[in-house]
Amino acid sequence: MAFEPPQRLVRALAESAPDGDAWVEKLPEATRQAVALRELTVERVQVPGGRSSLVVLVRLADGTPAVLKLAPPRSRPEAERAALAHWGGLGAVQLIESAVTDGVLLLERLHPEVSVRSLPEAKAWLEAAGTLRRLWVAPPEGAGFETVAERTGRQAEAMRGTPAAAEVAELVDAALSAREELLAAPPEVRLLHGTFRQSKVLAGERAPWLAVGPDPVVGECAFDLARLVRDRVEDLIASPSGASTTRRRVKRLAESLEVDQERLRGWTLFRAVESGVRALRVGRPRDAELLLEFAGWL
Repeated sequence: MAFEPPQRLVRALAESAPDGDAWVEKLPEATRQAVALRELTVERVQVPGGRSSLVVLVRLADGTPAVLKLAPPRSRPEAERAALAHWGGLGAVQLIESAVTDGVLLLERLHPEVSVRSLPEAKAWLEAAGTLRRLWVAPPEGAGFETVAERTGRQAEAMRGTPAAAEVAELVDAALSAREELLAAPPEVRLLHGTFRQSKVLAGERAPWLAVGPDPVVGECAFDLARLVRDRVEDLIASPSGASTTRRRVKRLAESLEVDQERLRGWTLFRAVESGVRALRVGRPRDAELLLEFAGWL
């Protein structure tokens, strides 16, 4: 079977490696080797798939359905494995194979076609928030996860180095100021999913809903929740009440997950502006426009 990466993955990886990517070129052969080593039966490559890894639906030698995931080093698969091992299947997909070999993870099979996003909106928010709450645990000692300060520090440098129009520059300044204030006195330190949104919560057999695809980081809970606030941003922008809906969403999520509302607003601003500026930098002006308009409402 040919293991050609989906075009969505190829385009996304090209944004982070504009000068070429040897990992993508070697991916078909690496996938064949990973399948043969584990004696897996391949069903299909998941399409359109994600933006940071190749996902292959497989069966183990005993017929058990599973997922084979291959990710480049810059997607931090070792950190993902460590986080999933620490969660131990509570709120998140479970590891079948404990070790990571050259960026390969073997995971339990969920239902990739059924995410929380497919639910009616009110139910989707409830289930997503409940799943996220289960992931917020004390980090393991000595695990070496990246901190919120470290990750946002790299992002802040990139934001400062991206040329932008005056109105965007104002948002960048506001986002950077918010980050400095938030980092001055974080209220707690937890292991965070890092890139949580509704599409990252899939239906399972072991539990109704389980999180997948973490890019784990250690820090305060409001940072993790901030990405969820802008879920369905296209619908928000299209709505005449988008700005007021956004502010109500911040309030409701902060209250339901017991995080400080102003801290959630601040991290939502920073993460939206960072994503918008990054979209500008890699040539996705429509995405940038949506994200920066959303950020302006905060």
